[in-house]
Amino acid sequence: MSDPKTQNAARKCPICGNATDAAFSPFCSKRCLDIDLNRWLSGVYSVPVTENEDGDGDRLQDEEER
Repeated sequence: MSDPKTQNAARKCPICGNATDAAFSPFCSKRCLDIDLNRWLSGVYSVPVTENEDGDGDRLQDEEER
């Protein structure tokens, strides 16, 4: 089996590109972890959604279509 510390060292931080630290994986430091969190909370990152679908993925009918 491979050592997790060796495996993380080969990976790069998605924020700055430095080697990752197992304590902050997949980031290299608390600073990069906080930068990523701030990007999510401020809306820089987003998950695409389709407006006209309910929780099951079925299309909802608009009031005009009923």
